[in-house]
Amino acid sequence: MRKNFGAKPLAYPMPVYIIASYDKDGVPNAMNAAWGGICGEDRVSICVDRSHKTTENIRERKAFTVSFATESTLVPCDYVGIVSGYKVPDKFARAGFHAEKSENVDAPLIKELPLAFECRLISYDDETEVIIGQIVNVAADESILTDGKIDPAKLKPIVYDGAGHGYYAFGKRVGNAFSDGKQLK
Repeated sequence: MRKNFGAKPLAYPMPVYIIASYDKDGVPNAMNAAWGGICGEDRVSICVDRSHKTTENIRERKAFTVSFATESTLVPCDYVGIVSGYKVPDKFARAGFHAEKSENVDAPLIKELPLAFECRLISYDDETEVIIGQIVNVAADESILTDGKIDPAKLKPIVYDGAGHGYYAFGKRVGNAFSDGKQLK
């Protein structure tokens, strides 16, 4: 038997994205956003309300970064999601974040977050409030690499539970993509 929850955005797992941008004066800003995902080989889409400072910044600068929140950065990552950049202009610094200029787009990388997409703005739809960015680079700190590849066990990303409003640690590897299903051929 199943229980119906109605039309709600309850996707599992839902990554916790931290979107970073510069404002018109070059001040870094960040916000927490969970309603997003990959929407093509080199594209990310995220639902971001038009009232956010981040939305204004991205529309102005045409660029942003998307970092993955981690277990060790849960508190500052949650903080940038509950405080407005309009009300707390230095929330990036208050979160304990340090900006590093992206080499590829006009947006900051967050030194404390070891994995980020560097994105150019493709579009922002005022009706759906969806930002689509072209991923021009994936920047990964060497601390999360194993044999030159991103290691989720080292990254320790967190995921968001929209039903219970909780953050959860990423789980262990349980299989091999494009391989384990071959046993049913």
